[in-house]
Amino acid sequence: MKYSTVTCAVAACAAAVLSGCVVAPAYVEPAYAAPAGVVYVAPTYAAPAVGYTWRYHARYGWGWHHAGYGWHRGWR
Repeated sequence: MKYSTVTCAVAACAAAVLSGCVVAPAYVEPAYAAPAGVVYVAPTYAAPAVGYTWRYHARYGWGWHHAGYGWHRGWR
C-alpha cells in the first residue's frame, strides 16, 4: 500500500499536535496576604526594580521584598 506525500505530512502534523507536549509554567510567587490584624499601608514610591513585591515585615513594617535580594534599603 502506497501513501502519498500529503497523507504522510498530515499524519506527521497530527502526531506533533497530539503528542501531548507539556511545558512547565514560569515560577510565579503566590499572592501575599498580611497576617491577621495588620493594617495595610500602600507603598509611597515605585518598586525599586523588577521582581520586588510589597510585603509586611514583622519588625520593620511594610517594604519592598525580593526573593533573591531580600529587603530593599537594608532589611534582611
